[in-house]
Amino acid sequence: MPELPEVETVRQGLAKWVAGRTITAVEVHHPRAIRRHLPGDAHFASVLAGRTILDVSRRGKYLWLPLDSGDAIIGHLGMSGQLLMQPTDAPDEKHLRIRFSFTDGGPQLRFVDQRTFGGLSVSEGGAELPDEISHIARDPMDPLFDDEAFVARLRGRHTEIKRALLDQTLISGVGNIYADEALWRAKLHGARPTDQLTRPAVKRLLAYVREVLGEAIVAGGTSFDELYVDVNGDSGYFDRSLNAYGREDEPCRRCGAPIRREHFMNRSSFSCPRCQPRPRSKPSAVR
Repeated sequence: MPELPEVETVRQGLAKWVAGRTITAVEVHHPRAIRRHLPGDAHFASVLAGRTILDVSRRGKYLWLPLDSGDAIIGHLGMSGQLLMQPTDAPDEKHLRIRFSFTDGGPQLRFVDQRTFGGLSVSEGGAELPDEISHIARDPMDPLFDDEAFVARLRGRHTEIKRALLDQTLISGVGNIYADEALWRAKLHGARPTDQLTRPAVKRLLAYVREVLGEAIVAGGTSFDELYVDVNGDSGYFDRSLNAYGREDEPCRRCGAPIRREHFMNRSSFSCPRCQPRPRSKPSAVR
């Protein structure tokens, strides 16, 4: 599942290619790609024809494209969604779901999605922030992210720290990969209770979350297969810098102990058994 760095990489690419351009036509090739747009494909195409894309914004793992009508296009990549810029004469992709053509005759915007878990929709009056995603918290790379409020809310919860990092109503954009990486840098096990963390410990962890996300954005995100690519079809390369995620039985780059893999919420967590010991039944506060 693409996380903040992957979605931000796509956002940056889209902003360069589509901001200021006017849509001339929209073709919907698969109804599942607009299943969240309840009026259907004909309405989706008609309401977007003639509209100018003003910018490309992001909230967590969601994209939205404000339009000159005051509406917005909301996009979520799901497991395998791709927003690609393609020359008008490029052959259709096997899993092409939606095509946007522009009045300038330049490159098309194509939504390609093999597994069709992602999709696009139109939010009426959603140019500033679509109501559909307003419940999602700001992400730690957002200049308006409130560090103190986050620290207080996290410490006030009775849950595990990794579960808290994945809670998109508390902090958005952080998924399984980058949670593991930040926890490795902070030397915290994901099962550490949030109410056992001191304010300095939470602020230190937040700094590592930002550090990891920032480095991943520079690297264009993490690509383990061909399903995640940027708007030019290029893969990210942050997988070369991973210290924990996906490195089961490989030596920890800090202490040499073999990285362990544990089951977590129907997925996997990776950590160092020496640097990130499991919390005891009655853990002392981490300072």
